Amino acid sequence: MATPEPPLLTMSGITKSFPGVRALDGVDLEVRAGEVHCLLGQNGAGKSTLIKVLAGAHQPDDGTITWRGEQVTLTSPVAAMRLGIATIYQELDLVAGLSVAENVFLGHEPTTAGFVVRRTSARTATAALLRRLGHPEIDPARAVGELPAAQRQIVSMARALSHDVRLIVMDEPSAALDPDETANLFRIVTDLTADGVAVVHISHRLEEIRRIGDRVTVLKDGRAVAGGLPAKDTPTRDIVAMMTGRNVEYVFPERPSVPAAPTRPPVLRVEGLTRQGEFAPVDLKLRPGEIVGLAGLVGSGRSEILETIYGARRPTAGRVLVDGRPLRPGSVRAAVRAGLGLAPEERKAQGLLLLESVTRNVSVSSLSRFSRGGWLDRTAERAAARTATRELSLRPDNPDARIRTLSGGNQQKAVLARWLLRGCRVLLLDEPTRGVDVGARAELYAVIRRLADDGLAVLLVSSEVPEVLGLADRVLVLREGHVVHTAPARELDEHRVLDLVMEGSPTP
Repeated sequence: MATPEPPLLTMSGITKSFPGVRALDGVDLEVRAGEVHCLLGQNGAGKSTLIKVLAGAHQPDDGTITWRGEQVTLTSPVAAMRLGIATIYQELDLVAGLSVAENVFLGHEPTTAGFVVRRTSARTATAALLRRLGHPEIDPARAVGELPAAQRQIVSMARALSHDVRLIVMDEPSAALDPDETANLFRIVTDLTADGVAVVHISHRLEEIRRIGDRVTVLKDGRAVAGGLPAKDTPTRDIVAMMTGRNVEYVFPERPSVPAAPTRPPVLRVEGLTRQGEFAPVDLKLRPGEIVGLAGLVGSGRSEILETIYGARRPTAGRVLVDGRPLRPGSVRAAVRAGLGLAPEERKAQGLLLLESVTRNVSVSSLSRFSRGGWLDRTAERAAARTATRELSLRPDNPDARIRTLSGGNQQKAVLARWLLRGCRVLLLDEPTRGVDVGARAELYAVIRRLADDGLAVLLVSSEVPEVLGLADRVLVLREGHVVHTAPARELDEHRVLDLVMEGSPTP
């Protein structure tokens, strides 16, 4: 009988503490060559800390790491990469001002005589990697900052493959990808594992785990509560119970038995709104207490519509009206004054002041309320922010905490609290649960539904069709910048929406 091949990676008894927090408490992880090992857990469970230990970015307080049969010390990300361990973080660490090729070979540029960088060689090699990844259209000479999020993800993968990697850690790799991009990503992963490369895959989308995973390790409160479970055979209910310590049903809040009355005047009207090259004329009405969803693939114009309504983009034609009064085009200030608020897709980059407190992040759009004779009344500011965050059950209940220390779900609650404090009447939500774990998603769904029930009008964008159908009262389906179908959410299902976004033609 053949002796089983030893694991590619073994992490044993890994512990890591930060001031006041024990992030990892004796975690074990075993990864085999050629497998997709899924790492699951709620935000704050220890996933990020564990992969930073594996990447050499954090040094463990205790425990051992064995790589290809030998105990190793990963003193830095460079040391991990030299061994063949690459990590692709959810917040991509690319340099916006450098070209694609410069990012791919950053730190190990092809050189002549050891010091002259061969840019042509780097671009040629980058083009070959991009073809392998199924994206020959990405120009190696183009600045990374000019690329959309999905293509930046591909560049990050190309950078990992530019090394002789044996293990790739992917943290929420499909978060910014549409279904076609995700399918391409999974094709790449299948090719890599066929060559013996191991993949550690972190995702909050349990359907992805079923589709691509071989085994699963579940973390909770810094401990591995289960390791090496079969990804396809372990019941979803069991996985969720292990992650949360309780059973969580995938149930959206009940819609009101009586929809928002069609006789009530709309708080928001969009008439013929157009932005050349991004989306064709859009018409919609949004009444108080109503949630309207925009469904479509990445690139269909969903986010661009929200940002144009909000004034962050200037329309080519059309207008936006609040309570019958047109907004000044391309003016965020006018939109906010009229009662619009936006929770953007890139929460950390566009919606938060990461180095500031919860209080300042909540109050930033309402600071004039707390200004007295040119001085800021910090006591009143703090009290108002605390009231708003408590209304949304934000945790921890500490208005002085740095926002960057909060989980994704609680960061999103802080953004929502900002607009509640401002007295916003129309809430624009772009990917509200991206990077949010299963338990926190259920809380956010309940919060959004309750805000609508209290009279707030909500316009929602999400890449996850079940999320749009589960939350929205009415849905506009987009394809290539056109509204191809409009219907009550109750009359649609996931298959119908996907058929429309892939092959639909504009509604007559």
